[in-house]
Amino acid sequence: MLNDVLSQLDLSPDDVIPYGRDKAKLPATVRGACSGKLVLVTAISPTPAGEGKTTTSIGIADSLNHLGERVIVALREPSLGPCFGIKGGGTGGGRAILVPTADINLHFTGDMHAITAAHNLVSAMIDNALHFRTTNLDPRKVSWPRVLDVNDRSLRHCTIGLQGDGVPRETAFDITAASEVMAILCLASDEADLRVRLDRTVVGMSTERTPVTIADLGATGAMMALLRDALMPNIVQTSEGTPAFVHGGPFANIAHGCSSVISTRAALTHADWVITEAGFGADLGAEKFFDIKCRSSGLDPSAVVVVATVRALKYHGGTEIKDLTTPDIDAVGRGLENLAAHLDTIAAFGKPAVVAINGRLEDTPEEVAVIEAFCAERGVRCAAATHFADGKSGAVAVAKAVMLAVEEDSGPFTPMYEDDAKAADKIRAVAKTVYGADDVVFTQTATRSLRRFAKRGWSDLPICMAKTPASLSDNPKRRGRPTGFTVTVKEVLVNTGAGFLVALLGDVSRMPGLPRRPAAFDVDLVDGVIHGVE
Repeated sequence: MLNDVLSQLDLSPDDVIPYGRDKAKLPATVRGACSGKLVLVTAISPTPAGEGKTTTSIGIADSLNHLGERVIVALREPSLGPCFGIKGGGTGGGRAILVPTADINLHFTGDMHAITAAHNLVSAMIDNALHFRTTNLDPRKVSWPRVLDVNDRSLRHCTIGLQGDGVPRETAFDITAASEVMAILCLASDEADLRVRLDRTVVGMSTERTPVTIADLGATGAMMALLRDALMPNIVQTSEGTPAFVHGGPFANIAHGCSSVISTRAALTHADWVITEAGFGADLGAEKFFDIKCRSSGLDPSAVVVVATVRALKYHGGTEIKDLTTPDIDAVGRGLENLAAHLDTIAAFGKPAVVAINGRLEDTPEEVAVIEAFCAERGVRCAAATHFADGKSGAVAVAKAVMLAVEEDSGPFTPMYEDDAKAADKIRAVAKTVYGADDVVFTQTATRSLRRFAKRGWSDLPICMAKTPASLSDNPKRRGRPTGFTVTVKEVLVNTGAGFLVALLGDVSRMPGLPRRPAAFDVDLVDGVIHGVE
């Protein structure tokens, strides 16, 4: 099965490092010139009804493959947090799914564990340095947390060093997807760049108020050893036999939400079409894809697909969950304001858009027609798809629309802000242009942080906005396209290794909690087969 995928990419079994019968790693030595066309898949604001962005990314790739095109779908690795939390697996669904599904959703090739170990090695070396006083790191100014790849709200704030010979101090746990090591690995261009980024990563401040880095701790070499295999893209396939590169997994609400630069570039050297995704809606994943990933790597998509569903649009139009299966063209029409906001964002970046209507059995022709008419009025290509039910033949119309849209690409994307703009102005640009906010309010804590960062020359870094994905605003309860609101920036953090500032908006948390009934309740092993993570 793996050999069939490799043959589509002109690779032999000797070119890869196999992980069993159906997974492999692609070494850095097997690369070439980036000649493929990159297509980004994003979505409207997420709803409890689901939009199916990953499923649609896979469906489009399968349909392009079905049409005889040479294609790779490049996706993020699932985190155990959502798998055992509120969302479940992150490998698509129905007949548009990655395989081996359970492996990818759980331990996969060990990348998540390697990132967790590398991050926590630094944490341990920080506390060891404090214990032996081998550094002038101020224990009150340590900014490096610990990480864990499960949702555990009890660890958001904690005190360590209370027993033994430890140095008591307050710290926190983030989820691994929010680790700066994750962001660094996903933005690194190669092994040498990974080392440079790790070296320069600030973990705290000294008693003289100067930055202390991973290089100062002497941890970089050991981290490189732990991350050796994790730096290599993973090769799997869809259930329809389309090659898939699955690598890296930062969340888009608390990190930059894109798969690795290395895997994207590798895919572009082995296929004519690369379908990739960025987490959540265009206000989060797509914005960061352009302003962080593309800005630092030179990548530039030729078109953007915005995924919408009839049910999700009705939800944004005011319909409650229990009524979403009831036909309501008026609610669909009201919900189109949310779609319009995301299309405006894509237009602001200067890229052609395609709307993919991820179809469900209860959708009525009249409801679909409302969406199609709206897109026609805007001059945006739109097509319905049934890839969940029909597999490779289900998204052919969307695939053909994408091929036509790519021909309209007029050149490099337009960034949301300039590199040399003040950090506060960058935040305002995103909040006003993308979210539709009237203004931005900075707390005293955020203002002090921005002032400190400016003095150290970090204001030139791009911004990674951390906010709720459920709304264009920083209030998760506001559906549709909110107006008349102000965004509050509670704090701004610096990730010098990843190369961006993190602006924390509203009540967003870098360590999610489990819901009342976690998805873990449905996961089991029966006769050697894992169930419940599809």
